[in-house]
Amino acid sequence: METKNIISKLRTQSGLSQEALAEKVFVTRQAVSRWENGETVPNTETLKLLSKLFDVSINTLLGSPRELYCECCGMPLKDSDISREKDGAFNESYCSWCYSDGDFTMDFWKQYAKLGGKEKFEEFKKQLIYEFNTLLHIEGLPKVEDLYVLAGSFINTEYRLPNGEKVKFLDDNATYLGNQLECEFGGNRCFGIAANMDFLLVSTYEENGENPELVIYKKR
Repeated sequence: METKNIISKLRTQSGLSQEALAEKVFVTRQAVSRWENGETVPNTETLKLLSKLFDVSINTLLGSPRELYCECCGMPLKDSDISREKDGAFNESYCSWCYSDGDFTMDFWKQYAKLGGKEKFEEFKKQLIYEFNTLLHIEGLPKVEDLYVLAGSFINTEYRLPNGEKVKFLDDNATYLGNQLECEFGGNRCFGIAANMDFLLVSTYEENGENPELVIYKKR
């Protein structure tokens, strides 16, 4: 959908006339009319006001021309997942699990500080990558090239044990380093990997996390 249609739809859904919308974002009614006719597009500052008013991202207002991903964890972003600043404005660079209310989540920065800053954090990531690639020897698991910060609530899958019991190994409120990798043998299953200072975890699952199976949970 084009910007002109999106603004018109959001204005109508909000029960606003063109004049009422113009007053809320400090422009003339003629400016709103030109947006909805496709003659012009709101400038950056006005897009920010429209984003806050309609509670949608600027990317959505512009017709979603970009695929948004969290710059911290790599998670694909929908409006419902995008982080917020303290004033409620969207921050389209991060997901709400990595960044919230104008700051990065506490758990992530506690780990960051505990490791001794950015340089030590990168060294820790490289060590985990080395361990995934050299210690586990899992058939079909491709070489791990990178790890991203992932929210526990996003990856905390429930697995069925051989005795039939269902368990989760992660904490919804914590953050982990992990990635998703396609199986080298093809098919409809892929690998999910996660780790922190205490363990390495590898699982496999189908599209959208369906039918998960735990491959290995190894203490470090």
